[in-house]
Amino acid sequence: MSKLDELIAELCPDGVKFYNLCDVCIVSKGIQFNKSDMNETGTYPVINGGVNPSGYIEQYNCDDNTITISQGGASAGYVNFITSKFWAGAHCYTLKPGSLVLNRYLFHYVKSNEYKLQDCQYGAGIPALAKNTIESLSIPIPPLPVQEEIVRILDNFTELTAELTAELTAELTARKKQYEFYRDELISNAVNAQMLTINDLATDIFRGSGIKRDQITTSGIPCVRYGEIYTSYDISFSECNSHTSEDVVSSPKYFEHGDIIFAITGENVEDIAKSVAYMGNEKCLAGGDTVVLKHKQEPRYLSYALSTTDAQMQKSKGKVKSKVVHSSIPSIKEIVLPIPSYDEQVMIADLLDSFHHLICDMVNGLPAEIEARQKQYEYYRDKLLSFKELK
Repeated sequence: MSKLDELIAELCPDGVKFYNLCDVCIVSKGIQFNKSDMNETGTYPVINGGVNPSGYIEQYNCDDNTITISQGGASAGYVNFITSKFWAGAHCYTLKPGSLVLNRYLFHYVKSNEYKLQDCQYGAGIPALAKNTIESLSIPIPPLPVQEEIVRILDNFTELTAELTAELTAELTARKKQYEFYRDELISNAVNAQMLTINDLATDIFRGSGIKRDQITTSGIPCVRYGEIYTSYDISFSECNSHTSEDVVSSPKYFEHGDIIFAITGENVEDIAKSVAYMGNEKCLAGGDTVVLKHKQEPRYLSYALSTTDAQMQKSKGKVKSKVVHSSIPSIKEIVLPIPSYDEQVMIADLLDSFHHLICDMVNGLPAEIEARQKQYEYYRDKLLSFKELK
């Protein structure tokens, strides 16, 4: 028998009394703070309920270790635990426990009922959560020693999960840096490589033709829009995620097996002129703000070479306009790459494929591992917080 079982058997064998939340804690709403008075940095964060602060100021209205619940917006009902002093904004509820309930016990229980609060949002426009919905939430209150043991178990579990997540993330970051170093070294030190521009390599280079979002279908001719190059494709791909009808595209432009497709519009300099190799066999449409490069090199090698640190520095010379970065065919043509023999290109691409697949497996596995740990925590939390009601 665990210590918790012993405490329950001794102190509350017949069950525990249930209360409304307003009977065991004070639910308060924050105070509006003008956005113009907030800064991006400062001593105290301004919390309006979401995951991240709205800004920072030099005063606070809540002490550290306070439970918050988002009142409005997309995060309405989100429960958080703020460990530092902060300013609670008008879209933030705070909970202050009374003598019957421990602060961390209250947090774990309300967090376990977050889905109920989110289901109780009201309003046809911006979602909102009423104060009386929170106050009427039913909560079991076991004796304080039982609460203490539950908090100890759940806090330890939370800490172990956070440590594991940090370790996995650090491992992934280290492997990514190792891969980037290995990629850059292999390509920059390719045997008997000539330094050639994209213009030297191109047998043809041209811009795609616009495909609107509402013209995307589940069938028809395969196509790629520029945004998908950032979000859906990496070094190479064989099948398009999107399709459209050729009839809706004026002056259609096509890409085929082995072509390199560039995105020439993006949101930051790091992504400018991101490129990907097409290794499929279907003839596909190139959307607007893309550039298609035809060539006689190993496609995967070119894609890896265009992703190196040196190539990225050359791409970053694009223009920034209205917070959007742009590249162009003339800019792309000036990019210089080391080009070894075709056989050497194939060998380098094969080596990098192996390493890249390993990194992708880690990237895909990390969220799944974190999610599994979170579900495990939630399962045990819900079991620990389930009590028979005292009649």
